[in-house]
Amino acid sequence: MDETFVYYESPVGRLALAGDGEYVTRVGFCPAPWTEKMPQGETPLLARARRQLEEYFAGRRKNFDLPLRPAGTPFRLRVWRALLNIGYGETCSYGELAKAVGNGKASRAVGGANHANPIVIIIPCHRVIGANGTLTGYGGGLDKKTFLLELEKKHIRP
Repeated sequence: MDETFVYYESPVGRLALAGDGEYVTRVGFCPAPWTEKMPQGETPLLARARRQLEEYFAGRRKNFDLPLRPAGTPFRLRVWRALLNIGYGETCSYGELAKAVGNGKASRAVGGANHANPIVIIIPCHRVIGANGTLTGYGGGLDKKTFLLELEKKHIRP
């Protein structure tokens, strides 16, 4: 099945969710240029992804349960898999993430992989911060990164 996409009006703005019927392949902030080349249409999987995002934004979902198939280089795929190990409400630095993927000197490459994350929020690149604890770049803007981190902080159960 070819990829289709739907829009979801989230608390951080309009998101485009795409999938191929079996896997979620992209979630991006709009405008998402890739939607111009793809038919719009909701599938059961995209409806499930939208519901899980709604639960996440309501503070009722801490982990996503969706089949994911991001497209990227082997290095980027390793980084994105490592991002899935950063727990809800937790953060790590680019350097820590570089060590987790086996190359402690690859902080900048990890930053590049983070920036290229094709499945935002679900693959939680917003949980990566600077070594000194500051918020650094985020493809959707630092206001969205701040919102997502504050949302998670607010809903952590002690």
